[in-house]
Amino acid sequence: MEKIPLFELPEEKNPPDNMPLAARMRPRTFDEFVGQEHLVAEGRVFRNCIESDQLPSMILWGTPGSGKTTLAHIIASISKSHFSSLSAVSAGVADLRRVVAEAPKRQRFSGQRTILFIDEIHRFNKAQQDAVLPFVENGTVTLIGATTENPSFEVVAPLLSRCRIFRLNLLVLRELS
Repeated sequence: MEKIPLFELPEEKNPPDNMPLAARMRPRTFDEFVGQEHLVAEGRVFRNCIESDQLPSMILWGTPGSGKTTLAHIIASISKSHFSSLSAVSAGVADLRRVVAEAPKRQRFSGQRTILFIDEIHRFNKAQQDAVLPFVENGTVTLIGATTENPSFEVVAPLLSRCRIFRLNLLVLRELS
């Protein structure tokens, strides 16, 4: 019988059939990821940071469908960090506080860092974005924000100054020869 660590679940090799097709087809490694070669190609700074476990807080900026959420999931799996996901459309400061309250406990007991993924971070208002700031500053969480809007205009300056901005290009279908 295979032993499973108490606080870790086995990786799902075959997702359940009732998951949406997009979720079942989501790339799980850089090698499966298509597009964004300027970020994920061998030897690129972005990929090297992730693979060497030197993960900075970051904002992924790109059009819908460019791979922002998929990249966040790949980063979490490579870094072996706990992945907490919030959508700025439906989450509030209480949800944020729950995640940041659990992060130091997880770090202390298992040594596992926490990645806080905030989808559509541009939809958080100024006060909500300011609430994230102290936890990014002190390293409680590593922030990965995803936005379709220019972060220079939609993310508060103090938070923006503590994050690296990575621009994802529009994916273009090419005719096969």
